[in-house]
Amino acid sequence: MSAARDRLMDGLYGVGWGAVKKLPEPVASALGRKIADTAWKRRGQGVLRLESNLARVVPDAGPERLAELSRAGMRSYMRYWMESFRLPSWSADKVRDNVDIKGAHHLTDGLAAGRGVIVALPHLANWDLAGVWVTRTLGIPFTTVAERLKPESLYDRFVAYRESLGMEVLPHAGGAAFGTLARRLRSGGLICLVADRDLSSSGVEVDYFGEPTRMPAGPALLAQHTGALLLPVTLWYGEEPVLHGEIHPPLEIPAEGTRAERTSAMTQALADVYAQGVAEHPEDWHMLQRLWLADLEPRAGEDRT
Repeated sequence: MSAARDRLMDGLYGVGWGAVKKLPEPVASALGRKIADTAWKRRGQGVLRLESNLARVVPDAGPERLAELSRAGMRSYMRYWMESFRLPSWSADKVRDNVDIKGAHHLTDGLAAGRGVIVALPHLANWDLAGVWVTRTLGIPFTTVAERLKPESLYDRFVAYRESLGMEVLPHAGGAAFGTLARRLRSGGLICLVADRDLSSSGVEVDYFGEPTRMPAGPALLAQHTGALLLPVTLWYGEEPVLHGEIHPPLEIPAEGTRAERTSAMTQALADVYAQGVAEHPEDWHMLQRLWLADLEPRAGEDRT
């Protein structure tokens, strides 16, 4: 990415955080839908990739149904951004009244028992809003990680934004981040990880909608290293501005097998819960990048992101 494009991207996000949160909520919502519909009509790379991904999730959908889903998906994706730009101005009461999460006892009971808790979730609906519900409604601080973005100033914006919402944010830096997360868990803390896409060589291969992909090993490894509970979470949107979700029962650490075999089994169990959530709410799945291994074969002149 060129320096000029870096500055442009940083400037655009700066305008979003500075201006969108000042708009009346109906105006911001309408603006988000308009931007989403415009992007959808242009049929750019992200929209085409979203449709390709949705074809795996809804295999019996024809072209018209996939187009409807991708349009709804882009609207959901822009709803996420519009809400995220505005979240710092949301009151604690607004967060409480507009988030409905089932199964919260799995989280609170685990922490009350002195165990660390790992929440792992896919790219569904608004994970930032769910995080604010945890910090403001439940009153529970947590730690997460953020991938380093380019330009660096944009990454700094994201970190500052999430920290303003009550989250401790660590850079995604391999062993250093893992060690800090493990310490938080051993002290009885909570960590939250978006964990449905890992295209690195360290990712665990799983079956996802009948095809192989890779997902991060971190959640399963942390649970094994620390004895923390591993809780899958799925989210979906209802009528604006309500966000719905479910904290699923903890995944068991297999009693037998090597560490690699236990990690593989636990990561597959996570993938199965994610798949159920995505299948039930495909329009809220924000996967505009390549995901399945079959899509990662190099093609001349094509972006593999």
